[in-house]
Amino acid sequence: MSARADRLARVALNWLLEPGHLIGWEMVTAYGAPEALWRILHDPSCHSGTRNTAAARMRAGDPLQKAEALLDRAERVGARLIVPGDAEWPGQVDDLRTIDLPRGRNHVDRDTRPPLCLWARGSLPLAAVLARSVAVVGARAATEYGNRMATEIGFDLASRGWTVVSGGAFGIDGAAHRAALRAGGVTVAVLACGVDRPYPAGNTALFEKITETGLLVSEWAPGEDPLRHRFLVRNRLIAAATRGTVVVEAAARSGAIQTLGRAHGLPGRVAMAVPGPVGSAMSVGCHDALRHQPGTRLVTGAADIVEEVGTIGADLAPRLRGTTRDRDHLDDESARLLEAFQAGREATPDQLSARTGIDARSTLRRLALLTELGFVTDHDGVYTLARRGSP
Repeated sequence: MSARADRLARVALNWLLEPGHLIGWEMVTAYGAPEALWRILHDPSCHSGTRNTAAARMRAGDPLQKAEALLDRAERVGARLIVPGDAEWPGQVDDLRTIDLPRGRNHVDRDTRPPLCLWARGSLPLAAVLARSVAVVGARAATEYGNRMATEIGFDLASRGWTVVSGGAFGIDGAAHRAALRAGGVTVAVLACGVDRPYPAGNTALFEKITETGLLVSEWAPGEDPLRHRFLVRNRLIAAATRGTVVVEAAARSGAIQTLGRAHGLPGRVAMAVPGPVGSAMSVGCHDALRHQPGTRLVTGAADIVEEVGTIGADLAPRLRGTTRDRDHLDDESARLLEAFQAGREATPDQLSARTGIDARSTLRRLALLTELGFVTDHDGVYTLARRGSP
């Protein structure tokens, strides 16, 4: 089997059956792409539903001729085909073979297998770009809070050297992409249509900027339309390509929550959600995931995210605490003596010992320490709080 025959067959199968097709992927795994294509087109014993799907699609043309035309179009628009075995192939997406969703659901939940091929625009190598990547997804109708959080997270992740992956949509997706670009980092938009006709059209300028320093990626060939079901099929790829998925804002019914569910079903992926105001309809999905989906991690910024997806022991987030004061480092007896002083009033060691219950000898030692540290002033055995600023 020649490499070109394999590539043509994969493009043809992807066009015939749509990405993620369960039977198609199993046949390619068992027989290789060229033989799988031949069996679907000519073998009467092949799965009837798969043959019927292919037959309906073939009304638009011969699959191999279509594959040749798609490769020619890709070359014209500056896109390239990436298949398993190529140096650019992101091997982590092959984990999609392990997803096992309940039976009886629609094809979006059934056809979740790995991609047969990918199309990309942009000069960076896909596998290397996705090696350290995080998906940041969420509502299109994002609130001011959601846009701010997506911007902060996208900027900080990119500043730390992480690739920001999202779907190129309005709202949270666009905010995360733009923030990564402003940080001088790398961002990848995974599309539900051809890479030469990114959707939504209102983000055309954004997509052009992404191709300059990042990548546009899709399972659908150049020229393909952004059909509704393709967004849901696309979401599994976002979850599989990255180390973790962060949902910034999501309503009760949301594609972003579906992406989070795919991350839950993949080995080694981290599912994360940003909490929002309790009364916000745009945070209902995040709160529901945190409450009802075991393993969903609560994150509030890039530091939390990197700790979840980064190297164990090397990417720890700083622990949040109140403002540290100098007196916080005092031992217990010294702190108690300091608290016993009354502002602007003198006190003798005997008076302080009586107020604190600390014996006289220990009181004198601790007062000497507090004097040396600059917390109190000694006036011939009578002490007052120091008037200067922080010791």
